[in-house]
Amino acid sequence: MGLKRDTNVHVIVLPYPSQGHINPLLQFAKRLSSKGVKATFATTHYTVNTIKVPNIEVEPISDGFDHAGFAQARNVELFLSSFRTNGSRTLSNLIEKFQHTNNPVSCIVYDSFLPWALDVAKEHGIYGASFFTNSAAVCNIFCRIHHDLLELPVKMEDLPLFVPGLPPLNCQDLPSFIRFPESYPAYMAMKLSQFSNLNKADWMFVNTFETLEGEVAKGLMELCPAKLIGPMVPSAYLDGRIEGDKGYGASLWKPLGEECIKWLEAKAPKSVVYISFGSMVSLTKEQMEKVALGLKESGVSFLWVLRESEHCNLPHGYIDSIKEKGLIVTWCNQLELLANQAIGCFVTHCGWNSTLESLSLGVPVVCLPQWADQLPDAKFLEDVWEVGVRPKGDDKGVVRKQEFVESLKVVMEGKRSQEIRRNASKWKKLARDAVSEDGNSDKNINDFVNSLMNADNKN
Repeated sequence: MGLKRDTNVHVIVLPYPSQGHINPLLQFAKRLSSKGVKATFATTHYTVNTIKVPNIEVEPISDGFDHAGFAQARNVELFLSSFRTNGSRTLSNLIEKFQHTNNPVSCIVYDSFLPWALDVAKEHGIYGASFFTNSAAVCNIFCRIHHDLLELPVKMEDLPLFVPGLPPLNCQDLPSFIRFPESYPAYMAMKLSQFSNLNKADWMFVNTFETLEGEVAKGLMELCPAKLIGPMVPSAYLDGRIEGDKGYGASLWKPLGEECIKWLEAKAPKSVVYISFGSMVSLTKEQMEKVALGLKESGVSFLWVLRESEHCNLPHGYIDSIKEKGLIVTWCNQLELLANQAIGCFVTHCGWNSTLESLSLGVPVVCLPQWADQLPDAKFLEDVWEVGVRPKGDDKGVVRKQEFVESLKVVMEGKRSQEIRRNASKWKKLARDAVSEDGNSDKNINDFVNSLMNADNKN
């Protein structure tokens, strides 16, 4: 490891309480722990029992909705306001709890969605580090909006949009918030609040890596001192330096691993299409029908992770009609699936965690982004990293059945498929290199730990 030694450095890691934010921050806590830092994971009462990780202490804080979290609040503004009030108080109590022990808190690494955590850190005279769970490209765009360098809404006549370090962005490549800011006021406010007090933070971490987004990050670094520390994917799938680190260690749902694995064992290498749209995204009934019929018509074997509540949107009698070729399950361990030799393609909503996982495991993609940051992520997957295709939507944004079938064929067979697979393998190696010893991301994490250790030695 190069760094591991006895230290009194103690970092509290604070995620926004949803699976897509908990996973990368928990992974970062594991990286810190592997380098000799005491890492405490502070998460809401509702999520605290879902997290079980060796060497990481888990402590509850309150968002004011301790019984069911956001589902109890049912309103973004109410939830965020309550989390700010109750979270500040209970985070402060947690810092005080450790104050007179052998491990007082040195630093809070907080999810960038929770900028009030930096205020709490400063009130206690400790360091604060903001952790961004999205791409450097998305950070770059919103940072420019915050600094009034990009005016909203972006109008059709202003396209393509040119942002330093990014390829030209057309309508279908822009985060939904940017085209229609009034449609998502609470989310838009949350995205911009990430930068509200960032100038007071001691560090800014972004879950990406130098070879993947180095040029983009240069544009971001003109405005913010960003450090790239990703990909935050369990070590077993990358450098293997954290013993037994095969999963994130947090699940708000129970995985259904066995059925998937047995079904895959009977399939030829790279012959199966895996479909999942993440924990938060729901396709429209029309789009789901096109995807379902496209999978059936294509003749490929496929494994589709689909929430029980969405089965009613499938065509009538569909599950019985695909028994030979398809398996539909309500949940599976995505990392295990992507690592399985049978998987040849991932049909994804292009959320950033799924994007990093597909790149880290070298799996080609078909992109079906639905909203928000997924749209620029899809642009990069297809046009910059060249690891897949994005089928074109019609004038309502719906990808038609035939368009979807064609995209599957491009990725699964033929000349272009071979080129896509070569690119996917290249990114897999570069992702591993980034977090391996002396990799760029590993160096940035070491610099952070060394800074805290040096400060601790002075005290």
